[in-house]
Amino acid sequence: MVNKRRPEIGIRMALGAERRDMMRMVLSQGLRITASGTILGIVVSLAAMRLLSSALYGVKPTDAISFIGGAVVVVLVAVAASCIPALRAAKVDPMVALRYE
Repeated sequence: MVNKRRPEIGIRMALGAERRDMMRMVLSQGLRITASGTILGIVVSLAAMRLLSSALYGVKPTDAISFIGGAVVVVLVAVAASCIPALRAAKVDPMVALRYE
């Protein structure tokens, strides 16, 4: 996504956007996708509880700690995965990005 939007990021930085603004933009887009996927996953897993209950040993299907723990792990991995492109977006040189146009 960052490579495809390099000219846009270059224009934004040339017009005065700061590096932290670019990082915030990329991180928020990644976390928006993560939040929607996590919510959808929780809803689907709650709906499929009866099917999953036969595969669980020693854990109740409605165990809140498992749901919250899984969601937290997914969000932490997504934040870590979004940091690399966010740092790359913050390092875009406006002149180099605009030269590709």
